[in-house]
Amino acid sequence: MRLGLALSVAALALVGATMPERPAVAAQSAATPAASWAGFRDGFIEGWFRIDPAGAVYQGRHDFDGGLGDWSPAGLKVQGDFLRASIARAKGFTALTGADAFERDYLITVAQGKLFWLEDADQPHRNPAWYVNAGLDPNVYVARNYAPAAVRLKALTVFLEKVPTATANIRANLKAPMPLSYVNFGAAAFNGFADYYTGDAKAAFASVKDPALQKQFDVAAAAASKSMKALGAWLESQRATATQDFALGPDRFARMIQATEGVDTPLATLTAVGQADLKRNQAALAEACGKFAPGATIPACMAKMNANKPVGGPVAAARLQIPTLRKFVVDHDLVTIPGTEAALVEESPPYNRQNSAYIDPPGPFDKGVPSVYYISPPDPSWTKAVQDAFVPGKQDLLFTSVHEVMPGHFLQFLHANRSPSLFGRLFVGYAFAEGWAHYTEEMMWEAGLNDGDPETHVGQISNALLRDCRFLSAIGLHANGMTQEQSFRMFVDQCYQDEGNARQQAARGTYDPAYLNYTLGKLMIRKLRTDWTATRGGRKAWKAFHDQVLSYGGPPIPLLRQAMMGEAKATSAF
Repeated sequence: MRLGLALSVAALALVGATMPERPAVAAQSAATPAASWAGFRDGFIEGWFRIDPAGAVYQGRHDFDGGLGDWSPAGLKVQGDFLRASIARAKGFTALTGADAFERDYLITVAQGKLFWLEDADQPHRNPAWYVNAGLDPNVYVARNYAPAAVRLKALTVFLEKVPTATANIRANLKAPMPLSYVNFGAAAFNGFADYYTGDAKAAFASVKDPALQKQFDVAAAAASKSMKALGAWLESQRATATQDFALGPDRFARMIQATEGVDTPLATLTAVGQADLKRNQAALAEACGKFAPGATIPACMAKMNANKPVGGPVAAARLQIPTLRKFVVDHDLVTIPGTEAALVEESPPYNRQNSAYIDPPGPFDKGVPSVYYISPPDPSWTKAVQDAFVPGKQDLLFTSVHEVMPGHFLQFLHANRSPSLFGRLFVGYAFAEGWAHYTEEMMWEAGLNDGDPETHVGQISNALLRDCRFLSAIGLHANGMTQEQSFRMFVDQCYQDEGNARQQAARGTYDPAYLNYTLGKLMIRKLRTDWTATRGGRKAWKAFHDQVLSYGGPPIPLLRQAMMGEAKATSAF
C-alpha cells in the first residue's frame, strides 16, 4: 500500500547514461522561507523525495529511479532533522484558511508520524520491517511497465548496486537481541529479497537483448543477493537469543495513534469500542450462521463457508469477481468510478507473503500503469490441513476482492491520484486507506450484494472479525501485556480464523502495531457517514458522501471529519 512511507521525466534519461547520485538534502531545507504555502509544501515534498528516493519512485517520480535511502547514522539524523524543521516551519503558517489550512495540518500529521517511527519507536534500530517498508522492494521496476524493459532493467541495476551498502547499514543499526517475531519476519523478507534479485527479477527481463546490460545486472544482482543472504543469515542466528520484548508500552502506543492518525482517544475507550464491534459482529455471525448452517456451531459454520473453495483457485476466481463487483457499484450508484483503469490479479512474490492479499497501485505520477492485486499461496512448510484451510472460501475471497479492488483500495487510489491536493495524492494514511477498504466490505453487504445470501454474509463477517481481532490484539500486545500466543488464541477462538492465518496475524501485530487502523478507520468513517448524511437524505446521500471522502486523498480521519462537518477542531468519533 501507498501509506505515506513512501513528477515524471522522460525515460530516455536512463538510456546509455549512469544514474546520477542525488545529494543528501540539508536538514534546514524545510525551514527555508517560502513565498507561499504551496511553495513550502512543494519544497517539503521534494526534500522528502531526496531523503526517500525509493518512495519517490513508487509514486511515479522516475527521475529518482535507482535511488535508495541513506540509512547510515548520519542519514537517519538528516531524516529526523528534516522532519522536525518541517513541523516547526509548517506550524508557522498561522494565517492559512480553507484548503491551505487543511493541507498544513495534514502535512504536520504526516511528518509527526514519520518522526514517531524514526525516533520515538526507534524502528531503524529495533524492527527489520522498517527497512522492508522503506524501499527495499524492487517490484516497482519489475511489475510496473512505466518504461521499456531495458530502461527499467538499467534502473533496477543501479538500485541493486546500492543494496550492499544498505544491508551493511541495516546490520549495523539493528540491535540484538530482538523479538522472535521480528527475527522471523526479517529473515524471511531478506532471504526472499536475495532469491528474488537473482531469480524472478532476472527472469522478468529475459527479453532485454543487451548482453552488456544483462552482465551489469548479473554482477549487481549477485552482490545484492549475497549481502541480503548474509543479513538474513545473521538474523537467523539471532533466534537462540530472541526475546518477546516487542511491546511499545501503553504510553508510546497512545503516542503512536496520536502522532500518526491524530486520534487522542484514551486506550481504555478504544478497547471498549473494539470489544463492542467484536460483539456486534459475533452476534451478526450467529444470526447468519443460523440461516446458512442451522444447528451447527459457529466454528462448523465458518468451516462450511471456508470449504466452498473458489473454482480454479483464488487468483482465477478473483479475476472473475472484479467485473461483477464493478457492475454492482455502478448499478447501485454507490460511488463514482473515475477513469477506465483495471486491476490485474497475480500470485504474490515469495518475499512478500506475510499477508494473504494486498494491492500495489501505481503512484499519481505514473500514467497507464495497472494496479496489481496480489494473493498469497499458503506456506509450504505448513501441514496440508493448515494449507487447505488458509485458501479462502469463495465468499471470504469475495470480500477480500471488495477490500483490495472494488470499491476498496483500487477505487480509492483512482480517486486519490486525481485529488485536487498534491499532498493528498502522495500521502495516503494507514487508517484512511485501510479504514476505507474495510468500510466498503460492510457497506457493500448493506447495499445488497448477493441479495441477502447468508453464506455471503458469513464471508463478510469473517473479514470484519479478522480486523476486530487485529484492533484488540494491537492494543493488547503493545499496551496490556498480551502474549503472541494469547493473540493467536483470540484470532482462533473469538474471531474464528484458521490456524495459519491466525499465526500470521498474531505475529504481524508485534511488528505492525498500527494494524488496529483497519477497524479504527472503519468505525470513524461509519460515524462520519451517519453524521454527514443525517441532514442530506440518509441512504440517498451515500454516493455524495463517498465521493467527497475520497476527494481528499488520504488525510487523518479526524481532520477529514473536521473539514466535512465544519467542526471547530479535529476530533475522533466512533
